[in-house]
Amino acid sequence: MLELFEATLRQLQTPEEPELLYAPIIYSMSGGGKRLRPVLLLLTAEAFGGNIDEAMIAAQAVEVFHNFTLLHDDIMDNASMRRGKPSVFAKWGGNVAILSGDAMLITAYKLLAELSAERLPRVLRIFNDMALEVCEGQQYDMDFEQKQKVSVVDYLQMIERKTSALLSGSAMIGATIAGASDDDIKKIYRFATELGLAFQLQDDMLDSYGDEALGKKIGGDILEGKQTYLMVQAMSRATDEQREVLRTTHLNTNLSDVEKIATVKALYDKLDVKRATEQQIELRFERALSVLDTLSIERSCTVQLAEFARNLMGRKK
Repeated sequence: MLELFEATLRQLQTPEEPELLYAPIIYSMSGGGKRLRPVLLLLTAEAFGGNIDEAMIAAQAVEVFHNFTLLHDDIMDNASMRRGKPSVFAKWGGNVAILSGDAMLITAYKLLAELSAERLPRVLRIFNDMALEVCEGQQYDMDFEQKQKVSVVDYLQMIERKTSALLSGSAMIGATIAGASDDDIKKIYRFATELGLAFQLQDDMLDSYGDEALGKKIGGDILEGKQTYLMVQAMSRATDEQREVLRTTHLNTNLSDVEKIATVKALYDKLDVKRATEQQIELRFERALSVLDTLSIERSCTVQLAEFARNLMGRKK
């Protein structure tokens, strides 16, 4: 399904001029990425017996929209790199990244307009809700940078919007295009939401406890003083003295980066936040898989969705 999507995406036409508007779009769309959202959309449509050609149009729209959000995220985060190469923001500047991103958003809606008149209204409602949730999640994420204390509930609600919304929206669109029942669409939404939460929590944990040999740079979130699930959990369990260390270590100019990471991780270990995070990941992942057993379609139709979930989480079973 991924190969089929990549082949279709390569056929997506963009004008040659003005070059500074369209070249960054081609650059960002050809930059790789896991294509998680379009593949999930296609697998969901297939599971419910939908038309893959029509689903492919929506899959392209979702992927273009996702990459649009990355262009604007990099401006807000002042990020110089994206997927191992210079971000559009770093390569062409903020003004180009804003305008090219806007053009990508419009392109996503142009693609959706190619859907059948029967499916378009419902798909558009899902797409719009999804897009707004992503914006809300980003705003909450930025708000958290200014807050001294973020609750575990607030953090989970933020990543449900910022990370899970695109996955759940994609799954719902795939099911809708296939003509799934309202009940099944609600269930597939819950499957993708729980999976998205598990995925983001695992990403948070790997930033502190991952393996650099696998290409994951350790401690970036700690050095940025970022509110992750581990940090939020640690703050909720810490003493006042420990909270002050967690809040200020990344700003301490007397410590090297290695020392900053070691200091925070030592507190994580003392407060047992790694185990708490692993438990939450397991809970969300198991919830996601259990939803598949409740769908009205044959279990054989959900095999690929379960396989997608396991691959996303790096699991063999």
